[in-house]
Amino acid sequence: MANESTTTTLNDLLPQIVAEAMFQANEKSIMRGLVKNFTMPLNSGKSIVVPTYPKVSAAAVAEGTDLSNTAVSTDGATLTVSEVGVMTTVTDLALRTSSSNVIADVGKLFGEAIAARMDKDLTALFGSFSVGVGGASETITVNKVFEAVAKLRQNGVPATDLACVLHPLVAYDLKAAIGTQAFAGGDFQTEALRSGYVGTLAGVPIFESSNMTDASDNDPGTTGDYKGALFHRDALGLAMMQDIQIEQQRDASLRATELVATAVYGKGEIFDSYGIEMEFDSTIQ
Repeated sequence: MANESTTTTLNDLLPQIVAEAMFQANEKSIMRGLVKNFTMPLNSGKSIVVPTYPKVSAAAVAEGTDLSNTAVSTDGATLTVSEVGVMTTVTDLALRTSSSNVIADVGKLFGEAIAARMDKDLTALFGSFSVGVGGASETITVNKVFEAVAKLRQNGVPATDLACVLHPLVAYDLKAAIGTQAFAGGDFQTEALRSGYVGTLAGVPIFESSNMTDASDNDPGTTGDYKGALFHRDALGLAMMQDIQIEQQRDASLRATELVATAVYGKGEIFDSYGIEMEFDSTIQ
């Protein structure tokens, strides 16, 4: 009867685990809200092709002159889904004796784990942008942010929906640089120095994420060299087939229950010219 009681309890509490995991996954993922999101219906295959249209130009036309045909080829970026997951075992004894809310804790851990995995998968795409600023031996400066924005504007990228994501160790150098710039008495400088919030620079919100490897693919990073990016939302895509799903399986002989969280999504570059790689070396690693 004890086993049945515990199983029933977990069955009853499963919606709470799912709710907490979903909340954490959405709150803790920085990248998910900064890229183009797509929903893939079930039974639609493993891939989705996102159409990418070339830029076309209008020309002056003399009266009575026929227009020339402009060929518009529909290329596409392919996003292929795969599974990510995490599993933990909750013992009956832990449920009965823990002073904390084990169920809420598990949901929080699952949500954070899926969010971190998603951010790592998306930030790994920064190195695929063909245009970049900085370099492995360079320290980030305020001017480099303006340079990245200028390169995007030169490509005709819209000024809205831009974002910059940097590793915290690189963001530290940017904050330090802000402190030495001539923004005397400005709110931007004051806020950056007081709370560590990078804020908005060159009209672009700056975000920090530790969910990225260093330039040598070490995780966690050890070289101090990290590839961030400044990009438009349409530069990268995230195709969700299944958001967080949590299942349980009872192991009676172990007096425990396995909890498994999975998500199914694909990611990829859509418009290469809509992103600028920003590779810099941290001064504190």
